[in-house]
Amino acid sequence: MIGLIGGSGLYEIPGFEVVERRTLETPYGEPSDEYVLGELSGRPVVFLARHSRRHDIPPHRVNYRANIWGFKEIGAERLVSVNAVGGISANLRPGDLVLPAQLIDFTKGRASTFYDSGDVVHVDFTEPYCPESREGFLKAASGADFRLIDGGTYVCVEGPRLETAAEIGFFSSIGASVIGMTGMPEAVLAREAELCYVALTVVTNYAAGISTGRLTTREVVETMEQSTEKVKVLIQRAMGLIPEERGCPCKDALRDARM
Repeated sequence: MIGLIGGSGLYEIPGFEVVERRTLETPYGEPSDEYVLGELSGRPVVFLARHSRRHDIPPHRVNYRANIWGFKEIGAERLVSVNAVGGISANLRPGDLVLPAQLIDFTKGRASTFYDSGDVVHVDFTEPYCPESREGFLKAASGADFRLIDGGTYVCVEGPRLETAAEIGFFSSIGASVIGMTGMPEAVLAREAELCYVALTVVTNYAAGISTGRLTTREVVETMEQSTEKVKVLIQRAMGLIPEERGCPCKDALRDARM
């Protein structure tokens, strides 16, 4: 089963046949919303709106542990995350889709592990995104009338404020390509749960200091709405190209990780 985490602007996908809506209680509190189970392109899929369907949960208040635990409990093995991001690299423009290969975490104050008592666990996070899932999306983008940029580094910040020009300059200097507020600890919690995880990011605006004007949420929402169809098409195509049998190292993340 593939879990789909919908970010800003993604609350439904054409062709997704809903079978069940399930509300869960977890050891970590309530997930962002109910889980919607169904089928997409012949694959069992479970969908969750990260910020809730009302979009009333800001990035720093998302209960990432409950969300990931819920996916695991339902039986998902792979997670596809959709994230709105700001563009840092000069070759990126609003509306571009980016499949990052690396991740830098600048969040603070978020519960970022399932192992904060009892077991001491250090999972390998050298490659934060599942290689099999990434390959499925790259194949899905082949021949599309829009571009999916392969690679780059996602830097995740706490929010909810937007960044200063100096911060963006610093992030650029350390190799960041895009910036967002929801990529962590979601990715590492998925790794601790031995779930495959891939991020499909949508560049909704130029980052601070790169943009010539004032940054607004209106710009983010409008660009996301304009890009949603591309995201939906890509997800539909990828469903049939991501292997059902997992051969990646994600499924064995806890092997030799406990002290």
